[in-house]
Amino acid sequence: VGSEMCIRDSALVAHLLPEVEPLHKVSIVPRGMALGVTMQLPERDRYHMSRKQVLGNLQLLYGGRIAEEKFCGDITSGASNDIERATELARRMVCEWGMSDEIGPIKYTENEETLFLGREVTKSRDHSEALAVRIDEEVRNVLDQSYEAAEHIVNEHSDAIERIAMALM
Repeated sequence: VGSEMCIRDSALVAHLLPEVEPLHKVSIVPRGMALGVTMQLPERDRYHMSRKQVLGNLQLLYGGRIAEEKFCGDITSGASNDIERATELARRMVCEWGMSDEIGPIKYTENEETLFLGREVTKSRDHSEALAVRIDEEVRNVLDQSYEAAEHIVNEHSDAIERIAMALM
């Protein structure tokens, strides 16, 4: 029951958000480490993403976790990859693409030195610790807002989610 809950929620969020790629396939059949899949295919080649598209994708990534909470009454590690991808996407939005009003249109990334002859990999920042804290807060803010927006969609359309689950089973 858990996988169809997560999949149906992601499918509904994908269907209701016009800024994300359209659904191609929805399955609750386990494949490898995944208990099911919501697959999207691009309508055309994309060379960049708008802020609306990034926010829509963040909402989509949180769909499975929200389904677990709402319909199963508990959460599992099943959404770990989605959470990882959402966090990475939000950080890129804030630090690389200048899509944060709070942080501004400046690229803030950490530089990694390569491993060479026994030296350890080191990271250096081109910004202060205080700014790093602000960046973390902004990434968290973007993720929280996306989670809340996805949660609103799920709560508003829970009857449709039940119908999707029945069709998948």
